Amino acid sequence: MNARRVAVWAALSGITAALAVLAVAELLALFVSPASSPLLGVGSFVIDIVPGWFKTAVIAVFGTNDKVALLVALGILVLLLAVAVGLLEKRRPPWGSVVLGAVAIVAIAALVTRADASPLWALPTLVGAVVGILLLRVMIARLGRIAAPVQAGGISRRGFFALVAGTAVASVVVGVVARSMNSALAAASALRNNLVLPKPAVAAPAIPAGADLGIMGLAPLVTPNADFYRIDTALQVPAIDIANWSLKITGMVDREVTISFAELLDLPLTEDIVTLTCVSNDVGGDLVGNATWLGYPIRELLARAGVKPGADMVLSKSIDGYTASTPLAALLDEDRIGILAIGMNGEPLPLEHGFPVRMVVAGLYGYVSATKWLVELEVTRFADKTAYWTDRGWDAQGPIKVASRIDVPAYLARVPAGQTAIAGVAWAQHDGIKGVEIRIDRKEWLPVRLATAISIDTWCQWVYDWDAPKGAHLIEVRATNMSGKTKVNDRLTPFPNGAEGWHQITVEVV
Repeated sequence: MNARRVAVWAALSGITAALAVLAVAELLALFVSPASSPLLGVGSFVIDIVPGWFKTAVIAVFGTNDKVALLVALGILVLLLAVAVGLLEKRRPPWGSVVLGAVAIVAIAALVTRADASPLWALPTLVGAVVGILLLRVMIARLGRIAAPVQAGGISRRGFFALVAGTAVASVVVGVVARSMNSALAAASALRNNLVLPKPAVAAPAIPAGADLGIMGLAPLVTPNADFYRIDTALQVPAIDIANWSLKITGMVDREVTISFAELLDLPLTEDIVTLTCVSNDVGGDLVGNATWLGYPIRELLARAGVKPGADMVLSKSIDGYTASTPLAALLDEDRIGILAIGMNGEPLPLEHGFPVRMVVAGLYGYVSATKWLVELEVTRFADKTAYWTDRGWDAQGPIKVASRIDVPAYLARVPAGQTAIAGVAWAQHDGIKGVEIRIDRKEWLPVRLATAISIDTWCQWVYDWDAPKGAHLIEVRATNMSGKTKVNDRLTPFPNGAEGWHQITVEVV
């Protein structure tokens, strides 16, 4: 192989490695954040740093195609850098790999310094760069062997060409598919960010004085959206255009009802503070959160459809195929919160929490009541239909069990001797907490001070003022609901209908 051909294949190797970097990064960005795409991250960084006069000139030349022009320019720059990387790696190894790594570091810096960035945004580009560098080194090594006057190790030209071409084609396919999916998510995110929620016709009651104990380390009374637990079956967060979204009510009804998002916004919405709990939450776990939800009562839409006699279940369906079985009686109960939620803590639902519409039903574990990305409610019977998790052996109706948790002090914490607070949260949604007790070193149960509960549908904070003596101590907690049921220490795992047991921690007082 002559020197010119070697240079061409070295350049193509560099381009293939760059394509692999972008493809892997775009694919991983699906699971991290659409904004963690290196191409878009660097593009946004360039937009931020170029002077205003240059932006004006670009807009004057390209008009509304200015973003396309930017992406084309970035693509050309990536192509030139890729060619240089391939040639450098062939002529002066390992400088091609070094340059590729340096470009990746610049891209990571551009990503993680964005105003809303998370450190995780570095992961797609970092992994992509590692894959790209490894591929580059393998391809250039093989190119060197087939370019030598005497081949070694049985490396054929056909095998090398197949490696380069196959990797390039696979990278393009994966990258294009991932980029299109990321673009859909980015578009949905833009729609969400531009959505202005209507004011509720019925606002949530004011949080009562004394509801928040203000103890450092104790779970906040209202969980911020960014900290709210997320458990679902969606590997890829669905990207839904609200202009095309609709909800259908089907099944055992007098008339099928279809409602658009615009129609939902025009209805008299209610605001409710409700604690949600995942059935997979273990004793003392954090798969529980309290939020203010804006939505419309599901019972009103069911009344519009007219429920036929004999129905006892509503099978809710997500756009991604997930289903949940909710007892019809819970949704028709005028004293129970059961809404089509469009807002969370004063904002439109985050994408990962079900934008544009999800279910929120008080008193039931999320797997039977909190379907995200909702598109259909089928009125039916438990005898006739099953749902995603009930098909896998979980309980069909999922009422939430009374539970309590110690947040302060933390497990295995070192605590100074003397007065200290033992504090946590307790919940028994749609029943309420009557009392909480703690036990230290398996002695007598001691009542704690309960904060004022927002309602029976939310958790409440609690605290015990402890005069802590030196030494190792075991602390346990149990709660009693308004019906008089006290949490027992059966130590059951979450399957099939929720965990049982007293949360306990060990601390060292010094």
